[in-house]
Amino acid sequence: MPGTNKPQEQIITIERHILEEQNFFPEATGTLTNLLYDIALAGKVIASKTNRAGLAEILGRTGDTNIQGEQVQKLDQFADETFFRMNDHTGRVAIMASEEHAEAMPIPDRYPAGKYVLLYDPLDGSSNVDYNICLGTIFSIYRKISAGRGSLEDCLQPGRRLVAAGYMLYGTSTMLVYSTGRGVNGFTLDPSVGEFLLSHPAIRIPEAPQYYSVNQGNEKYWSGGLQAFTRSLQGMDGSSLKLSARYVGSLVADFHRNLLAGGIYYYPADSLDPDKPHGKLRLTYEAVPLAFLAEQAGGYGSDGTRNILDIQPEALHQRTPFFVGSRELVEKAEEFIRGTE
Repeated sequence: MPGTNKPQEQIITIERHILEEQNFFPEATGTLTNLLYDIALAGKVIASKTNRAGLAEILGRTGDTNIQGEQVQKLDQFADETFFRMNDHTGRVAIMASEEHAEAMPIPDRYPAGKYVLLYDPLDGSSNVDYNICLGTIFSIYRKISAGRGSLEDCLQPGRRLVAAGYMLYGTSTMLVYSTGRGVNGFTLDPSVGEFLLSHPAIRIPEAPQYYSVNQGNEKYWSGGLQAFTRSLQGMDGSSLKLSARYVGSLVADFHRNLLAGGIYYYPADSLDPDKPHGKLRLTYEAVPLAFLAEQAGGYGSDGTRNILDIQPEALHQRTPFFVGSRELVEKAEEFIRGTE
């Protein structure tokens, strides 16, 4: 209407947001800011392929098997190479580690090594690639603590030392969600301008949970305590809870839903596979960064007995049980597990 002076909503790009976050750290040099923007750019490149997967002849397997014993998808390989090549030459990173590689990956000698350490799961949920289901990328950043150009020691730091962590979600839209320890913010990629725009500021997990996410096909292999915990989420033990089950099978997608709606995701240890007695998910690449985000949003991540962020990793591909989401629900899971020890 003429005569009104309603302020126009601000459009905040991820670049602007990252730069503004830098102002809260007087000692900042801009290196982390640039690294985060490099990661956002890698996400755009990966999204350009995931959105065209059915047309781009990149569906299916490569014929290789990764360190996890899983069949490598063509998109897995593309995402892994994209993340490495976006960050190997910038002088910001000292060493990288990927879920797809057995060993940590040093920066090539021809490039300068930086002060940060980058760990990533390049394409979470890739077993769903052929079925057009949401995929994701998970990343975490530490400061280098070793002398020289980076070593395994730098990659095996507990989550309490994280500088930043986040994920990209490739779904009906592409989102980037990240934290530098000052809350959690979400950005949606606007394909018309090719930029991530702030769409979910200051995310907090809602107090009233709605969903629980777990593969109940494995329930018969769980402990009695975990089975009882699941019944309690359904309200079958007379509790006031009556959550709905939602399970995609892509960790980032399940985590993202519960981050926004409230709830719990869990992948417990079970007796199904004797080769994986300590759970299936990877501590360094999956559990730690998502637990960090959950805590920054008012939630909690646990291995069923202790805070994920307090665990000292012993190996790059160490596996762990994982419970993450609304703090009250994760603590409730811990109580049920303690009750059956």
